[in-house]
Amino acid sequence: MEQLNTVSGHLPADLVVEGGRVVTPDGVRDANVVVRDGRITELPEPGVPLPPGPRVDARGRYVLPGLIDSHVHFRTPGLEYKEDWDHGSRAALAGGVTTVIDMPNTRPPSLDEAGLLAKAELIDGTSWTDYRFHIGADPDRPELLAELDPRIATSAKIFMAGHHTAPVVFRDEEQLRRAFAAAARGGVRLVLHAEDQHVFDLLDADSGVPDSYAQYEPHRPRSGGIVAVARVIHLVREYGTKAHVLHVSSAEEADLLTAAAAEGLPLTFEVTGHHLSFTHDDTTRRGPRTRLSPAIRECRDQKRLWRAVLNGEAATLGSDHAPHTVEEKNRPPADAPPGLPGVQELATGVWTGLLTRDTGPDAAAAHLARLMGEGPARLFGLPGKGRLEPGADADLTLLDPSARWQFSARDVHSLCGWSAYEGWTFTGRFTTTVKAGRVCWDARTGFTGRPEGRWLRGLGRPLEVAR
Repeated sequence: MEQLNTVSGHLPADLVVEGGRVVTPDGVRDANVVVRDGRITELPEPGVPLPPGPRVDARGRYVLPGLIDSHVHFRTPGLEYKEDWDHGSRAALAGGVTTVIDMPNTRPPSLDEAGLLAKAELIDGTSWTDYRFHIGADPDRPELLAELDPRIATSAKIFMAGHHTAPVVFRDEEQLRRAFAAAARGGVRLVLHAEDQHVFDLLDADSGVPDSYAQYEPHRPRSGGIVAVARVIHLVREYGTKAHVLHVSSAEEADLLTAAAAEGLPLTFEVTGHHLSFTHDDTTRRGPRTRLSPAIRECRDQKRLWRAVLNGEAATLGSDHAPHTVEEKNRPPADAPPGLPGVQELATGVWTGLLTRDTGPDAAAAHLARLMGEGPARLFGLPGKGRLEPGADADLTLLDPSARWQFSARDVHSLCGWSAYEGWTFTGRFTTTVKAGRVCWDARTGFTGRPEGRWLRGLGRPLEVAR
């Protein structure tokens, strides 16, 4: 972005974030952040005179761009008893997240432009974060993707397998082909739940439904994801469709997608915090709290996904924030819905995991900024987001890198009131989040002001990912 001006000591600032270690696209360094009119105007080096204006003391903290979670389920419309935008976006701010992209599996599902406009009207004035939407791809009307107005949505969710909250599933090969072809014509990026329903139907017919959580992962095995990912790669190669595979769960899927990207296909993938944090043993021991779709797998898969995070193969980190009530999660294994809250815990959990893998704090901060900043901003065309540089939106968050603290239900801001991370000792804690140049959350004083999050309508086609 263009350098707006040099340090202007005589012109008052709306905010000065002073004394932190700033995570920029060019590296991690000691610097200050000067904000005017909702944008970053300067990043003065230490010792350069600073303009007058309100101060935020960032000494001993990393200053990161406001993080982007491109995979949340805030449950509006129709499922607000599980989560609503007020609670979900508060949880986001407390986890350093200032922009979210919401999924379409609501009641009714958001399968066309009129549905998204109605959803936006419901959300208006209730969100503490900025937001965008993934529209739902409709297997009965896949051609809608060819004419999708980018001011409404630039990406579309496809479910290739069903579960409790999946509204529509692409079971038919011809429907899937039509969706890939239409998305290619319309320049729409597909985001995919890539598991093969036919694989699961075959297993269900043979073995029935599980009656314990020890049986859950074998009941929804890696083969479903491997088959689906291979299918996606074939369709991307055939149609040139831009595609992003969500919540990759197995080593084999990561290997296939990395090889496809190396071939030059416009194919990227996401890793979730819960697949990095837990294994199948946790689900066997703890039951519904870590029941997910795709299932959490083995230690070797977790190690492979961490490698994808560390070596740059993964394009984004997502929370797949999918709250359910305690009553719903405590139903028998066949009836309990998959999903857990995570927008608040994602970045802190990943930071903790990075440090335990001998990643230095500067490198860990750079990983977070890439996977929850520059990566999703570039992938989904969010100009001004995900980067700390002059001209960018003044969304930023402060991370105390060495704070050790135990996460409990009292810390949960999600409406559901529970977390799979209860009892975890985290290293690192977000202490202040700034949105559009205004402190909107602080760990000591809580939330300030009112929800002023904006719908980030697209102005054109999504930006291409530089690989």
